[in-house]
Amino acid sequence: MSAVDTTHIPSAAPIVLEKAAVRSWKAPIGLGIFAIIAVLIFVVGARAGITTFPLSTTTDLIQLPALQADVTVVTTVVIVLLFLAAIFSAYLSYRARKTPLWVLGVYALLFLVAFLTWAGSGATIPVPGLLIGTVGLSVPLIFGSLGGVISERVGVVNVAIEGQLLAGAFASAVVASVTQQPVAGLVAATVAGVLVSFVLAAFSIKYIVDQVIVGVVLNVLVTGLTSFLFSKVLAPNAQLLNSPPRFPRIPIPLLSEIPILGPVLFRQTIIVYIMYIAVAAVWFALFKTKWGLRLRSVGEHPQAADTVGINVNRTRFWNVSLAGAIAGFGGAYFTLGSVGAFNKEMTAGAGFIALAAVIFGRWDPIRATFAALLFGFASNLQNVLSIIGSPVPSEFMLMLPYLVTIFAVAGLVGQVRGPAASGKPYIKS
Repeated sequence: MSAVDTTHIPSAAPIVLEKAAVRSWKAPIGLGIFAIIAVLIFVVGARAGITTFPLSTTTDLIQLPALQADVTVVTTVVIVLLFLAAIFSAYLSYRARKTPLWVLGVYALLFLVAFLTWAGSGATIPVPGLLIGTVGLSVPLIFGSLGGVISERVGVVNVAIEGQLLAGAFASAVVASVTQQPVAGLVAATVAGVLVSFVLAAFSIKYIVDQVIVGVVLNVLVTGLTSFLFSKVLAPNAQLLNSPPRFPRIPIPLLSEIPILGPVLFRQTIIVYIMYIAVAAVWFALFKTKWGLRLRSVGEHPQAADTVGINVNRTRFWNVSLAGAIAGFGGAYFTLGSVGAFNKEMTAGAGFIALAAVIFGRWDPIRATFAALLFGFASNLQNVLSIIGSPVPSEFMLMLPYLVTIFAVAGLVGQVRGPAASGKPYIKS
């Protein structure tokens, strides 16, 4: 057999795979739209005057001078910067690059500063008060979102956060009123949240009822039951059953004297301090411990978790109960840290906003906390602007927290993937 002449056979050319450039114009279009909205608000509806921003409270050890902003100057400069940011984002999209998160954050901050300056023309907007109110309104949202993260990470959609918060608020008011011990109210709120979550877990895990339907029914049930008991039991006996003692504010030495941040973060009640610990603990346990690994595996791939010896349904049941305990604990803030008494439907949709924070935060405790703070800020901004006589219609101000929620989830989150097995019952084959 003659040898094959390979001298004229071309060598295999290297195969180069070029990644197709993907350009997303969502960010620059959104930034451009809001820049145009800024022009319509700040130019068409131009206002002149000076807005004052006090940076310290009267009890602060370190007094910072108040800032005074000229409405015309601030709004003009911000409009220019907003358009520059939109152009920069369009340039990045043309180069098939994502707009950095810090650009979006700075953009939102600039728009907010301009809006506050414009809305508060000729008035005073206390910065510490605005931020303190934000934290206060965000506390139940943060506890609710932590419960939602745990529940959905383990594979159960927790639409019943609203009911858990409301049950916690009711139980804490009654028990704390009878015992005159706010700590007993916290324990009762936790137990109430667990009881609501027991029903959710039993029907959705054991009896394989649609989780969303169970959650909605529980919300209606708890709302109706607490409203009935309030009208028939608490209202006629308010002094005995609906006068709970509130937790006092406890300033932390040194930290409470930090300008701006001190009054906001470190002159709070014990419930808020527990919230700080809870956020860090849930994040650490979820991503750094064996418990968290088991929980996330059950929510992502229950079949695989089952094959390595994890009892899927038991893991789901107890973690949904833990989620309810956290949400119920947050409900106690309404009566023991904020309002001081129980009222009908006093959660006012906080559970649904907490659920939106879970999605906006991409099922991460830290991100969900920041999302809850955003929604709390929108709620408090409505109150502040109403007090100073903002030109924005009051009806729009009432809509503001919910508009921010819708925009954040639909506009900013986009297409995200939650836990793969969330909402899907597991039937062992």
